[in-house]
Amino acid sequence: MTMRVRELVQSVGAEWAKLWSVRSTWWCLAGTTVLMVVSAVTLGGAAATDMRREGVKGAHLTASEPVVSATSFVQFALVALAMLVITSEYASGGIRSTLQATPIRGRMLAAKVLAVVPVMFAVGVLSGGVATAVVYAALSADVFGGYAALPTAEVALDLLSVGVFFALVSVMTMGVGTAVRSAAGTLSVVFMLLMGLPLMLLTTGSQAALEASLRMPLFAGLAFMGSTDNLTGGPIPLGAGEGLAWLLAWTAAALATGYAVLRRRDA
Repeated sequence: MTMRVRELVQSVGAEWAKLWSVRSTWWCLAGTTVLMVVSAVTLGGAAATDMRREGVKGAHLTASEPVVSATSFVQFALVALAMLVITSEYASGGIRSTLQATPIRGRMLAAKVLAVVPVMFAVGVLSGGVATAVVYAALSADVFGGYAALPTAEVALDLLSVGVFFALVSVMTMGVGTAVRSAAGTLSVVFMLLMGLPLMLLTTGSQAALEASLRMPLFAGLAFMGSTDNLTGGPIPLGAGEGLAWLLAWTAAALATGYAVLRRRDA
């Protein structure tokens, strides 16, 4: 058991070194932070404009609320990074060297996941924190309406939820990437799961289709983070626990599918 843990730690160290040795990692993380700030400020400004038009007075908008809503757009920057962690090795042929260094395929996949998860969680918390500070600074000024509030406990919970959401979406992407093996194919499948299919289901007007779309990864994640989505006509009728359960189920299914393909096919 001790030997297995030591080998897993060594594999995680190798994957960690590979993750930070390519420029795409830094570009994706920088892009995520910039996109988070721009999206959150835009959404916060829109909310403040609506409150001003309705004559609302006082600080009614928690500064982290626009950050949670912005995850719908920002997640794709991290999807690109998580996708490249696995698909770039298939594209370059580097996967053969990786499997020679770590012949047990389950350990190789676990090492990649363990190297990526803390990074994605930290990026969610830190980029969300920066965006929350900018939103608060922009919207708390009287000239912009003074609508922003900064309740510590609520903001901390929102930022931790964003970190968990980004980490789980990244693991789901890695599962799909391990199964599909190509960047274009992975991006297509993940986009359909996160955005395309849920929106198509909503347009049908069917109650069954609506219920199904709400249990797909994006809306389940928004429910977990306590967000609302106007596309569903109001608050998402899922509790935070139920949203997290569905998000975990999708992540586990994607990872299990990727592992099954990894075991059966040659590199």
